[in-house]
Amino acid sequence: MSDALRGLSLRLTRQELVLLFITMVWGGTFLVVHRAMQHSGPFFFVGLRFATAALLLALVFRRYLAAISWLELKAGTLIGLSIAGGYGLQTWGMQTISSSQSAFLTALYVPVVPLLQWLFLRRPPGLMSWLGIVLAFTGLLLVAGPQDGRISLNAGELATLLSTLAIAAEIILISRYAGQVDVRRVTLIQLAVASLCAFALMVPNGETVPALSTPLLLSALGLGAASALIQVTMNWAQRSVS
Repeated sequence: MSDALRGLSLRLTRQELVLLFITMVWGGTFLVVHRAMQHSGPFFFVGLRFATAALLLALVFRRYLAAISWLELKAGTLIGLSIAGGYGLQTWGMQTISSSQSAFLTALYVPVVPLLQWLFLRRPPGLMSWLGIVLAFTGLLLVAGPQDGRISLNAGELATLLSTLAIAAEIILISRYAGQVDVRRVTLIQLAVASLCAFALMVPNGETVPALSTPLLLSALGLGAASALIQVTMNWAQRSVS
């Protein structure tokens, strides 16, 4: 290991290193979701994905579920609603845009988080946050391809941009309740609420239950396991990471 990498690893906490790992896992989910859209409507797939994740966690953490508190129900419900909005819009958008476009646009939640914290929590962004905001806006302009002073975004890109607000809200809410709730229980509630909301959104979107093909079920199982890992890790790590 080079001196630079060794220095970086020493500066990062265990929680930050784990978050870096799940970021790579999260990045790998976009292509799977994009391919799953060939077999399912967006909201059914999101519902199935998070139902699978909730079931897996229920099996692993079943002995801890009896002591669920009202605060955990409240926190899990609010975070679950933001997850449903974020992943639902993101997956809906992937019907018309590529997985790489979706990944780039979704990652704009990173500079959105400090902006929302400034707006609602009165925490002004630092220098590095402002730099990230400028770079993100520059990247968005490159994607949108402004012509004649106008920015052109299709419906999928707009939906994905809106999803970043929900995902940023999820990050802020997780940070808000971290340390006050049991990670295992609150994560299970989040996933269950996200699943129920996504299934409910099938109705206004005009979706029907698709044929449960092998590719669809394998995608749901793989992404369900990934989602369970990602959400548990985020809830655990944000107890000590801002």
